[in-house]
Amino acid sequence: MSSSFTYAAQTVQRLGFGAMRITGPGVWGPPRDRGEALAVLRRAVELGVDFIDTADSYGPAISEELIAEALHPYGHVRVATKAGLLRTGPDEWTPCGRPAYLRQQCELSLRRLGQESLDLFQLHRIDATVPADEQFGLLGELLAEGKVRAVGLSEVSVEDIQRARAVVPISTVQNLYNVSRRESETVLDYCETNGIGFIPWFPVAAGKLARPGGELDQLAADAGCTVAQMSLAWLLARSPVMMPIPGTSSVVHLEENCAAASIELSADVLAALGRVAPVPSVGA
Repeated sequence: MSSSFTYAAQTVQRLGFGAMRITGPGVWGPPRDRGEALAVLRRAVELGVDFIDTADSYGPAISEELIAEALHPYGHVRVATKAGLLRTGPDEWTPCGRPAYLRQQCELSLRRLGQESLDLFQLHRIDATVPADEQFGLLGELLAEGKVRAVGLSEVSVEDIQRARAVVPISTVQNLYNVSRRESETVLDYCETNGIGFIPWFPVAAGKLARPGGELDQLAADAGCTVAQMSLAWLLARSPVMMPIPGTSSVVHLEENCAAASIELSADVLAALGRVAPVPSVGA
């Protein structure tokens, strides 16, 4: 199993870091402990993480600013960011895919991150009120201008990806996916077939299956790891294009998550995980 993935001539370790949780409650405002947030980012790189995922809407702006403070100049570390969601308050997210807005946000991310070209620029959501081809076309313009090195999408269907690829090369897709939430299975399969990186957000299993004493908890105990580590190890084993980005505001939890990169689950555990959380049937 390869531990790395290459997109747009950029090779990164497949276990990255998601920088949403280094902001305040509701992904709004500054973190409660700024020093710990900066320490998490620096420790992630020390542990071998070289792919950091963020967005202009995390904070908003604060996550990007913290990343720049902690890690700039980035060296071998790639920073992926996103645009396309307006923020009006804690836990409030409104799609906005107007081309002029997306261009403005790209420029602001370049300024905050201190880059001349964004390593990966992702459309956070397709805005249903704006023609999709206009949104994809703007991404293509930014790529052609050299303002971004690669383009990604988030929360999309196979049909969305196909439509976007008719306009602009797509390097990554970021959808909700984990061992207990597998509605994006067909999207993952499409990405694997076409060499597109698949970034599962919310990569650690949660809910009834993962509760203490639950089925995943018991499987993790049998495998000698935590549910979080088992969730991430399962993702890495699931597909060579999988790029999990677990996030945390704690150095302790970061170190636990990063240890998952060295865990190899047995065939019996992998089979058991498939039975515990089978792929949803089409139309379910």
